[in-house]
Amino acid sequence: MIDVKGYEGQRVAVLGLGRSGMATARALKAGDAEPLVWDDSAEARDKAEAEGFTIHDLGKQGAFDDVAALILSPGIPHLYPEPNKYVALAWQAGVPVDNDISLFFRSFATQDWDNFDTIPRVVTVTGSNGKSTTSALIHHVLQHVNRPTQLAGNIGVGVLDIDPAIDGEVVVLELSSYQTDLARNLTPDIAVLTNMSPDHLDRHGGFGGYFAAKRRLFAEGGPDRAIVGIDEPEGAYLANQLATSATDDRVIRISTKQKLAGKGWNVFVRKGFLSEYRKGRQAGYIDLREIEGLPGVHNHQNACAAYAVCRSLGLAPRVIEEAFKSFAGLPHRSQTIANINGVRFVNDSKATNVESAACALEAFKNIRWICGGLEKEGGLAGLAPHFDNVKKAYVIGRDARKFALGLEGVDLEICETMEAAVSQAARDAEKGDTVLLAPAAASFDQYDSFEKRGEDFIAQVNAL
Repeated sequence: MIDVKGYEGQRVAVLGLGRSGMATARALKAGDAEPLVWDDSAEARDKAEAEGFTIHDLGKQGAFDDVAALILSPGIPHLYPEPNKYVALAWQAGVPVDNDISLFFRSFATQDWDNFDTIPRVVTVTGSNGKSTTSALIHHVLQHVNRPTQLAGNIGVGVLDIDPAIDGEVVVLELSSYQTDLARNLTPDIAVLTNMSPDHLDRHGGFGGYFAAKRRLFAEGGPDRAIVGIDEPEGAYLANQLATSATDDRVIRISTKQKLAGKGWNVFVRKGFLSEYRKGRQAGYIDLREIEGLPGVHNHQNACAAYAVCRSLGLAPRVIEEAFKSFAGLPHRSQTIANINGVRFVNDSKATNVESAACALEAFKNIRWICGGLEKEGGLAGLAPHFDNVKKAYVIGRDARKFALGLEGVDLEICETMEAAVSQAARDAEKGDTVLLAPAAASFDQYDSFEKRGEDFIAQVNAL
């Protein structure tokens, strides 16, 4: 646990008692603050009270009297689509509103560091897509070279639940826009922006607000090194804003859509080959085409970001390549489950929307595609350019027939259940085919989560 500093002897309100809220309350208490906790859920309040925390109704008159700060859980909106009522009361009382990410950055460093040979580093990863895989890949490479490392944030454990740093450790944090938007303290050593596409627009008041939330990670504290995907205008703008000259190597630009020939520090992928250029000269390369845990252009972008981070930490290209080859991928994200008689079975249950499913369809050839579920707004038109890679679709879900209407021109079979889809796809598959679960839909018509859907796919494949 990271003991929160700066609130010793003070009362600090905590709103939202899920994983991050309870971790925050514990970390505040460990730092000799007095946490006052609240959640609209009576069940959550009862659990907190049973753990010994003071329940404090933030809606009562005078609730913010003598309160030093309000720490907000990431799922609670503070501005858009409208301010949370307790946040508005904190504003009226002049009480600063903050979050656990900010508490982490103000509390992570300790006096013990004075005795370290190598100061710990913090790497943060944000972006619209690929955050989890990029974070996990960086963590995997560091583990491969026996560098002390912890993985936290949106992946792994909460930021305040990690252990205090040891000599030379690297902490890798996956951060969402919900977390970067509110934090008052953001001081990573290395910050990554993978890419930008519209997401969480209601929460941020539009795409501009969404980008502004991501940009804060780079603008508020100023990382020693920024690694920025420049395949979208927002990333290109950010990289330009951060660099003071064309040769400023504090900014590493990454791309999967263009060869980067500038005089700075660039990492890009073309036709499956990752290349690193510094001052116009090649400094390293990796053939990504046969790395099973990183299939497709979207994973090649993740590889660019992770490679740039590891190079910034002083690792050699060949060492990074060796670690990449042993990366198994994250569960439910282009995860190879089995190879049976020359047929590959891939679980990408996390592909819950058209954009992510399109990446999966682009990554493989000769696809036996298991798709369907609770269809999201906008339809399936964005998948049409990738239908040539699909030999046949096997549609699951309660409304499988309705979903299938969006797959015009694709040979398909209505299966409804995962068991039927995997069984039929396996019977039809030929050597060289890939049976791919990439639903392009939410799971809630049949499963509690995309994880449960992926686990069912794995179970059915294992049953083969």
